[in-house]
Amino acid sequence: MNRPLQLFSSIIALFMIFPIFLSAQENAEIEKLNTVMKHRLDVIQKQIDDLLWFQKVGDVSFVDKVYIYGPPAANVYNPTAMGANNPIKFWTYVFVPNNLDPSKKYPLIVLPHGGVHGDFTTYYTHIIRELIAQQYIVAAPEYRGSTGYGEDFYKQIDYGGLENDDVFACRNYMVENYEFIDKNRVGIMGWSHGGMITLFNIFDHPDAYQVAYAGVPVSDLVARMGYMKQYYRDLYEAEYHIGASANDNIEEYRKRSPVWHAHKLQTPLLIHTNTNDDDVNVLEVEHLIKSLKAEGKKFEYEIYQDAPGGHSFDRMDTPVAKEARLKIYRHLGKYLKPEKTLKSISDINSAAYRPIKK
Repeated sequence: MNRPLQLFSSIIALFMIFPIFLSAQENAEIEKLNTVMKHRLDVIQKQIDDLLWFQKVGDVSFVDKVYIYGPPAANVYNPTAMGANNPIKFWTYVFVPNNLDPSKKYPLIVLPHGGVHGDFTTYYTHIIRELIAQQYIVAAPEYRGSTGYGEDFYKQIDYGGLENDDVFACRNYMVENYEFIDKNRVGIMGWSHGGMITLFNIFDHPDAYQVAYAGVPVSDLVARMGYMKQYYRDLYEAEYHIGASANDNIEEYRKRSPVWHAHKLQTPLLIHTNTNDDDVNVLEVEHLIKSLKAEGKKFEYEIYQDAPGGHSFDRMDTPVAKEARLKIYRHLGKYLKPEKTLKSISDINSAAYRPIKK
């Protein structure tokens, strides 16, 4: 090994063992600083991605971000403090077609993002463009616990709980504040955690939504805690969240699992799942499907067999994904009657991608 490289390796090794010589208090301070930096970097990343929205869909859509509120916090540690029971405020993305006629009424799609501490990003660019091409208004709420808004908001997470009320508050805000939205043509769609929120919204508010799509939805938290690793369970067992494991409080996890609320379904529903899903195991969604059938509910579903993409199989830019989305749009369109429809992959391509200028 040459001398400069040897010196560099020695310095790296020194930094690796350096924490061993720190006091417990100093280590705690460094860990606190790391947490602060992590959330600060998340905020910066969110701000950059917000700029990208204008660049990626601004040619077809008016893009806005509105500040609204949902219920008070799930866990209030000092109930006598000033403002302790104030509503939780959160941001919501709004996408409105550029060529909208304000004298007409248009359908609304509510699109909650997925992920534990996830957020709505330009990952959904092509889906937004496809929805806009059909003349849908789209609202994507950054419900409590979303990433990119600092540590305090991050710790407001209430998975399977009040986050569902935030999304419903978003739906109501849109209907009440945009005169060109038809309150009788509102749909909700989401994937993964967003699919779970979709299910809870139609279970709890069947008259508020005319149709729903749940893609690879988290369906059974009890089963999920059994096959996921401990680092994932820690997100739920945190003191600021549920604060207990499924083993210690199984009823709480059951209450937050759509599969145990299947008897409430009244809204037209389409479910997609995939046998090679590497995040939401197909067994969760199969449990949901069987529960809905046991309750005698009418709904549509499709279990894809090893579709390329696993958990993301119908959100990608592949032919399989586009064909799956055409099925989703046909399902939504049947009840929401949009101004325009996408009937082929060629239509999807025309909507999702910017035309090449000659």
